[in-house]
Amino acid sequence: MTWMTQLVHQGMVYVPLGYTAGAPQFDLTEPHGGSPWGPGTLAGADGSRMPSQAELDVAKHYGTYFSGFAEKLGSDEEGAVAN
Repeated sequence: MTWMTQLVHQGMVYVPLGYTAGAPQFDLTEPHGGSPWGPGTLAGADGSRMPSQAELDVAKHYGTYFSGFAEKLGSDEEGAVAN
Protein backbone atom coordinates (compact mmCIF):
# COMPACT_ATOMS: atom_id res chain seq x y z
CA MET A 1 0.00 0.00 0.00
CA THR A 2 2.94 2.38 0.34
CA TRP A 3 3.25 2.59 -3.44
CA MET A 4 -0.33 3.82 -3.66
CA THR A 5 0.57 7.35 -2.55
CA GLN A 6 3.36 7.55 -5.13
CA LEU A 7 1.16 6.32 -7.95
CA VAL A 8 -1.75 8.59 -7.06
CA HIS A 9 0.66 11.52 -6.84
CA GLN A 10 1.72 10.75 -10.42
CA GLY A 11 -1.89 10.83 -11.61
CA MET A 12 -3.18 7.28 -11.20
CA VAL A 13 -6.85 7.09 -10.33
CA TYR A 14 -7.55 4.39 -7.76
CA VAL A 15 -11.11 3.12 -7.36
CA PRO A 16 -11.38 0.97 -4.21
CA LEU A 17 -14.27 -1.44 -3.75
CA GLY A 18 -15.14 -0.04 -0.34
CA TYR A 19 -18.09 -1.74 1.30
CA THR A 20 -20.30 -1.52 -1.79
CA ALA A 21 -20.59 -5.25 -2.61
CA GLY A 22 -23.11 -5.97 0.13
CA ALA A 23 -23.86 -9.42 1.55
CA PRO A 24 -21.18 -11.54 -0.22
CA GLN A 25 -18.49 -9.28 1.20
CA PHE A 26 -19.64 -9.87 4.80
CA ASP A 27 -20.60 -13.56 4.60
CA LEU A 28 -18.61 -15.46 7.23
CA THR A 29 -20.02 -18.92 6.53
CA GLU A 30 -17.09 -19.79 4.25
CA PRO A 31 -13.57 -18.44 3.80
CA HIS A 32 -13.22 -15.96 0.95
CA GLY A 33 -10.80 -13.42 -0.39
CA GLY A 34 -11.26 -9.73 -1.03
CA SER A 35 -11.34 -6.62 1.08
CA PRO A 36 -12.47 -2.99 0.85
CA TRP A 37 -9.35 -2.43 -1.28
CA GLY A 38 -10.61 -4.74 -4.01
CA PRO A 39 -11.84 -8.22 -4.91
CA GLY A 40 -9.66 -11.28 -4.47
CA THR A 41 -9.70 -15.03 -4.00
CA LEU A 42 -8.03 -17.59 -1.79
CA ALA A 43 -6.05 -19.94 -4.02
CA GLY A 44 -4.85 -22.47 -1.47
CA ALA A 45 -1.23 -23.47 -0.86
CA ASP A 46 -0.93 -25.29 -4.17
CA GLY A 47 -3.22 -23.00 -6.19
CA SER A 48 -5.85 -25.69 -6.60
CA ARG A 49 -8.79 -23.86 -5.03
CA MET A 50 -11.08 -22.20 -7.57
CA PRO A 51 -12.90 -18.91 -6.79
CA SER A 52 -16.14 -19.38 -4.88
CA GLN A 53 -19.42 -18.00 -6.19
CA ALA A 54 -19.27 -15.23 -3.56
CA GLU A 55 -15.79 -14.20 -4.77
CA LEU A 56 -17.02 -14.19 -8.37
CA ASP A 57 -20.07 -12.11 -7.41
CA VAL A 58 -17.88 -9.51 -5.66
CA ALA A 59 -15.52 -9.39 -8.66
CA LYS A 60 -18.47 -8.90 -11.04
CA HIS A 61 -19.84 -6.13 -8.82
CA TYR A 62 -16.43 -4.45 -8.80
CA GLY A 63 -16.23 -4.60 -12.60
CA THR A 64 -19.60 -2.88 -12.87
CA TYR A 65 -18.66 -0.35 -10.17
CA PHE A 66 -15.30 0.42 -11.80
CA SER A 67 -16.73 0.74 -15.32
CA GLY A 68 -19.36 3.17 -14.03
CA PHE A 69 -16.61 5.28 -12.50
CA ALA A 70 -14.53 5.12 -15.70
CA GLU A 71 -17.56 6.16 -17.75
CA LYS A 72 -18.06 9.21 -15.53
CA LEU A 73 -14.36 9.99 -15.72
CA GLY A 74 -14.53 10.04 -19.51
CA SER A 75 -17.71 12.13 -19.71
CA ASP A 76 -17.80 15.83 -20.47
CA GLU A 77 -20.14 16.57 -17.58
CA GLU A 78 -18.63 18.92 -15.04
CA GLY A 79 -18.39 17.26 -11.63
CA ALA A 80 -19.49 13.85 -12.97
CA VAL A 81 -16.90 11.94 -10.92
CA ALA A 82 -17.80 13.70 -7.68
CA ASN A 83 -21.37 12.36 -7.85
